[in-house]
Amino acid sequence: MAGLNWRTLEAAELVRTPFDHIAIAQVLLPECAAAIPDEFPTIKSPGSFSMADAPPGPVLASLIDDLMSQRFRVRMTEIFEIDLEGKPAVVTLRGQCSAKDGRVHTDSRSKALSLLIYLNDGWSGGEGQLRLMNRESGFDSAPVEIPATLGSMVAFRRSDTSWHGHAPFVGQRRALQFNYLQTARASMVGEVRHRISAFAKQLVA
Repeated sequence: MAGLNWRTLEAAELVRTPFDHIAIAQVLLPECAAAIPDEFPTIKSPGSFSMADAPPGPVLASLIDDLMSQRFRVRMTEIFEIDLEGKPAVVTLRGQCSAKDGRVHTDSRSKALSLLIYLNDGWSGGEGQLRLMNRESGFDSAPVEIPATLGSMVAFRRSDTSWHGHAPFVGQRRALQFNYLQTARASMVGEVRHRISAFAKQLVA
């Protein structure tokens, strides 16, 4: 089963403010969006989990295959005018949010491009919605707010000014995180870190 709505991706245009990004209200095909809520893996703890520790169901796996495809890499290259050839791609999943999550930050320099697809059925808005901002503007006056609704997508070029975060929120908040990393070493280090983190959470669950 196909996951991404390629037409929406082909139509997406780069926005420069507050930093280079694209935002798509619904990036999933209807059948994909309808199936994912029931097959999203059970994640009981905050944090990011690798696919080894939170195995996706068949529809979510198909969506991930689309993201990992050369077609998607080429489209991101076109939009962001960035060389992604040879850069490793990594997927992690989040299912729960804690009060300490969402602090305003820029992603680590190991990342070249960051992407989030939110997978929350019946999301009502408010706290927990991602905001993109200038450091000078501050959180409350952030120029861009991304809904965490099912199928909402944002992708942005990582930089020292790509500030983002969300207001404190506790509870279920499902997201697929996708990154192109600068090096294969960064990919291996990240995988080890996520596996250790997932193991530790199992011990205290």
